[in-house]
Amino acid sequence: MTAHTDVAAATTAAAPTRWQDRTGRILMAVTAAATLVPFVEGVSRLGGLPEDLILTEYWRTCAYIVFAGMWAMLAVAPRKQRGMWELLLFHKIAVTIQAAFVLDAPHAVRTLIADGFVSVTTIAAYVLCRGWYTWRRGALGPNDNR
Repeated sequence: MTAHTDVAAATTAAAPTRWQDRTGRILMAVTAAATLVPFVEGVSRLGGLPEDLILTEYWRTCAYIVFAGMWAMLAVAPRKQRGMWELLLFHKIAVTIQAAFVLDAPHAVRTLIADGFVSVTTIAAYVLCRGWYTWRRGALGPNDNR
């Protein structure tokens, strides 16, 4: 049987250093704030769109707030958001790859750069903050390790 102190020591020994944790959190906070720029741009574009594009563009614009919120949640509690890192990484890497394959499409280069950038910042923060720790037993608290 493993003593409680042994588990705590093992977890602490592999935990991110203070500078790593702070740097990763700052990366997520900056990424969250940067995501507000395309949100504001999207809101300003909505008024001049044809009716057949309004709903799609509105949905897309609102998605920026969702992504900003997800990155903000990771900035606040990077090891308490089970699955959030992986969802963000999947989406941003998938969009980056798709943009690379359709470079002739409108806004593909801009998407490649923007989503590539947030993919890199999210990967860096994931490593710095030890984002995979959310999957460790007891990471979400004593009653949340089901």
